[in-house]
Amino acid sequence: MNHHIAVDIGASSGRLVAGNLQDGLMTLREIHRFDNGFAEKNGHFYWDIDHLFREILRGLTEAKRLGIEKCTLGIDTWAVDYALLDSQGERIGDVFSYRDPRTNEAVDEVHRQMPFAKIYAKTGIQHLSFNTLYQLYAHDRRELAAAEQILLVPDYLYYLLSGRPIHEATNASTTAMLNLQTRDYDPELLALLGLPRAKFPALTEPGTPLGPLKPELMQAYDLPECELICAATHDTASAVLGVPARGESWGYLSSGTWSLIGVERDAPLATREAMERNYTNEWGAYGTYRFLKNIMGMWLIQEVRKDYGKQYSFAELVTLAEEVPPFRSLISCNDDRFLNPRHMTEEIRRYCAETGQPVPDTPGEVARCIFDSLALSYDFYIKELERLTGEKINTLHIVGGGANNELLCQLTADVLGIAVEAGPTESTALGNLAVQMVSCGVISNIGEAREIIRRSFPVRSYAPQPVDPEAIAEARSRFAALTALTDHP
Repeated sequence: MNHHIAVDIGASSGRLVAGNLQDGLMTLREIHRFDNGFAEKNGHFYWDIDHLFREILRGLTEAKRLGIEKCTLGIDTWAVDYALLDSQGERIGDVFSYRDPRTNEAVDEVHRQMPFAKIYAKTGIQHLSFNTLYQLYAHDRRELAAAEQILLVPDYLYYLLSGRPIHEATNASTTAMLNLQTRDYDPELLALLGLPRAKFPALTEPGTPLGPLKPELMQAYDLPECELICAATHDTASAVLGVPARGESWGYLSSGTWSLIGVERDAPLATREAMERNYTNEWGAYGTYRFLKNIMGMWLIQEVRKDYGKQYSFAELVTLAEEVPPFRSLISCNDDRFLNPRHMTEEIRRYCAETGQPVPDTPGEVARCIFDSLALSYDFYIKELERLTGEKINTLHIVGGGANNELLCQLTADVLGIAVEAGPTESTALGNLAVQMVSCGVISNIGEAREIIRRSFPVRSYAPQPVDPEAIAEARSRFAALTALTDHP
């Protein structure tokens, strides 16, 4: 198979990207791009999954128009959200967004029945108020009783295309319901939810062939002949597979709506200290684990840009931030108040006022506050990662859209005092495609895939520049004090 297509859907947009291997290099061609986002209805926030499915079909139609007659296809999206299917295979209701506040009370109710320490010991998964465990606890009992199958979002999209229900392992791990020892759903957690194991399909590993598109889709649309292959459907899992790393002693930062900073390991690290510092052990492809920290990432600047009516591009906000003195105002990026505020800019200003800091006024000052806070977050958590794992990180690979932010990349290198390698921005699609190519035998393993990615796409290196040590120390101290107030399970 010469053509491979990645369906890569994030919180704000999605695209279909075609990948090929030619003369030892991987090439990419974007076929179709579309918007995504959640919307409020009757006081709750939902995804328009039907829109996403229509756009996938539109993209495949475009692929056929461009001359792709046969291809493999893999899907990745965000994690934790799910669809319910009835006994006829039809969806029950809309798909909630993880930013919906319905879990606010569910978290405490779950922990009264099973302390978080016990949940973490079982699953190794960090506490996030929107973990699937809490979402299902908060879900309407009648709908859950009527559900024959519970599929995570990318699994549901595969189901719409193939008619085959799956439960891909890397994404399933983010539910905070899989047991690290048995590598299956934990019976006690299922009992807490009142759900039988049969409502979840058997776990499927990345690289598993899933068969062709449904015949009725082929008849209704002019589509290529697609062999569906199970990608690492959690977008972070795919992004880490697309990191062009060599050797050892490297960390990754998948920088998009979220900043996911961590290391790749061959065993989980579910210690008490890891739990107390809220690190997660998400499953990766090929027997790996992603030991990482979730940080609210470019979501912050995305929402600020919306507050200003999108009159500034992201590049313009970076330019404005460069004109502002560093470390003037800081926020704890993971404070829950920034998860889904009505107005991000005003929330940041209120936070700074409440913590006795200068209140950022101009767009440049607000953007600078975000970028400084993110760089200090990366520094703070890299040091924690090193302490928890006992391993030194010498290089940080920044992949995803944030790799284009030169100010933040250089600032990160300066604050951390280590080399930063930025790019490729398309790491998630590349990781998706790499799994397809390994499955087809086009590439032998993920190590070879990473070397091919490194040769095929530009990676920009940022060496640490001299900085005022007293200014950095003071900023670190202020940031640590702010983070101590909010960063715990």
